[in-house]
Amino acid sequence: MTQLPMDRRIGHHLKRAEQELIAAKHAVLRQFNLSVPQYTVLLVLSEEPGLSGAILARRCLVTPQTMSSVLATLSRRELIERKPHPLHSHILETCLSASGRALLQEADDVAVQVERRLSDAFTDDEEKEFVRLLNKCAEAAAEARTQLPEQLDET
Repeated sequence: MTQLPMDRRIGHHLKRAEQELIAAKHAVLRQFNLSVPQYTVLLVLSEEPGLSGAILARRCLVTPQTMSSVLATLSRRELIERKPHPLHSHILETCLSASGRALLQEADDVAVQVERRLSDAFTDDEEKEFVRLLNKCAEAAAEARTQLPEQLDET
């Protein structure tokens, strides 16, 4: 027997909700030949053009290796453009191409439908509270990530 049953593990419920969301987005993005990470990169670049691969990886919550693969695929499809940073030539800045912007606009329409399904499950007040609680959960997890290893070292 474990110390905490599955139905009382917040992380389990978060992971389940995340997996369902990713599966729903994957299903609607399939028609554009986009994965969820590829779509996320296009979305982030639409709001923050010129990011490096390292920064994109952090913004999109993937590993640098995954980001490298995603960027290579998007580049082959000519959905992004990469050019050396004006001051740091070893850093490549990434921007959407015209075809990337056009594809994102179409793909975002269906991804937003998935997001609206989530929002429609809540009243406006419930949604605000849910987002507040998710942020609280993220902060607690970040705190545990940094503080628990220190506490374990002390024992």
